[in-house]
Amino acid sequence: MAKIEQLISNDKRIGVLYGGMSNEREVSLRSGKNCYDALIRLGYQNVELIDVDKNIAHMLMGKGIEVAYIALHGKYGEDGCIQGLLEILGIAYTGCGTMASAISMDKHMTKQALCCSGIPLIKSVTLNELSDIKKCLDLNYPVMVKPATEGSSIGMTKVDKPEDLLVAVAKAFECAISVMIEEFLVGASITIGVLDMNGETIATPILELRPKTEWYDYEAKYTKGMTEFILPAELSDEVTKLSQNYAIKAHKSVMASGMSRVDFLVVGDVPYLLEINTIPGMTDTSDLPAQSAEIGISYDELVQIILNSATLKKH
Repeated sequence: MAKIEQLISNDKRIGVLYGGMSNEREVSLRSGKNCYDALIRLGYQNVELIDVDKNIAHMLMGKGIEVAYIALHGKYGEDGCIQGLLEILGIAYTGCGTMASAISMDKHMTKQALCCSGIPLIKSVTLNELSDIKKCLDLNYPVMVKPATEGSSIGMTKVDKPEDLLVAVAKAFECAISVMIEEFLVGASITIGVLDMNGETIATPILELRPKTEWYDYEAKYTKGMTEFILPAELSDEVTKLSQNYAIKAHKSVMASGMSRVDFLVVGDVPYLLEINTIPGMTDTSDLPAQSAEIGISYDELVQIILNSATLKKH
């Protein structure tokens, strides 16, 4: 692995934006603190943790922040909102730009962006109001009901028969203004990190997730011992290479930058894309740091790669 360049000078005033106002706040607090500690170890002299709330613009300007390291997850942090604000304020920031963030946060828009990419997508419909439920008549059961703009499996329900669909859809609408209903397929759940580093885009080794629950729900994601992690995933060389190529293609198709984590469901030898995460978790047990370590990238080096992305975006 080539030495990772340092593109941000050590004396820059860096604000690590974490916490925030989404349902994923607690995970973000852990991610942000870890990233802050890494930046200190890397020798950055002016780093501050900033818990994001409605006064964030005032805080950033008052503290003279020059670079925002975004460690926010979910609404207002991963969906283009904070990115747009930072652009207005003239502050450089890590990761994806406003458009890539907004597209990737919305499961329906992600599929629209990838519909001509050649990447396999699971059959689904998107509802904008409860009365649109008639659109689901052509779907095969069981189905997964998902808020279109939430992460961490929040608001998701597996529905086995049509008579239970209405309740699940109503629950999902409590979390988002649109709801995706996707056919439920049985296969291997995998996730792949994508990194922009030293002028090239690479895919990490594949992590396979084997939950002890029926599917990879919130409990399986955040309860110790509820998921078995296989790294690298037990896939054929052909499926491994194909999945990694699809991950890079998806990353580039939505104009992601810096890093992303792309989730797939492998059914037979076909990797179906589920979603693109533009600000993956950076906690002690998160996927991207573990995947990066498999190819010799330490946690601190990963943080440096992400920080470098603040200089890579072109708007």
